[in-house]
Amino acid sequence: MPFLYLIFLSILLIIVVQLGAFSIVLTKLGLSPDSALLLLISTLIGSLINIRLFTMDSSFEELPENYLIPRTLFNPIPVFKGKIIIALNVGGALIPICFSIYLILIYSVNPLHFIPAIFIVAAISYLFSRPIKGLGIGIPIFIAPVTAALTALTIAPAQSAPLAYICGTLGVLIGADLFRLKDIKHIGAPVAAIGGAGTFDGIFFTGIIAVLLA
Repeated sequence: MPFLYLIFLSILLIIVVQLGAFSIVLTKLGLSPDSALLLLISTLIGSLINIRLFTMDSSFEELPENYLIPRTLFNPIPVFKGKIIIALNVGGALIPICFSIYLILIYSVNPLHFIPAIFIVAAISYLFSRPIKGLGIGIPIFIAPVTAALTALTIAPAQSAPLAYICGTLGVLIGADLFRLKDIKHIGAPVAAIGGAGTFDGIFFTGIIAVLLA
């Protein structure tokens, strides 16, 4: 599953680059080609790495025999015993968080702008997200980026591009992942990664699409 996910992301990335969309994102965010390439490679590789945080009780006592158990860093083969491992995905959560902080510092984004923007996207993401049995938390793919773009254009038009990425990524992480932790116990998966491939939000691409729309 992780390798199939990586292949899917790679194909999608090629399509985006071919269309020239990513070059627009580079211009809007002020990234150099080398910095953008490093960000992309780090995100793709990091999407295969889950850092274990803690465990919680699951409402499922056993899994189907052929269920594919995801691998997590420092715990290569988790065993499902009525517990679910909560992990942090490097490519889908850690890197977007760090990059968002970088954008806030570089563009000196006003807290009065990015805090309410993140709250709005988080609230919408929570309302539209749903637990998917055996997988994770799902959300319609365009809900978060469209909300982030409109929010950024409304709150701070002059900084709409970086603000769209910031509230798009952090808003989804908070609203669709963190606020939904209480629902994780009902999905029947041994591992739930915050920002991981088990969610349909595609946090990195949520930020990219939000920047394109802003």
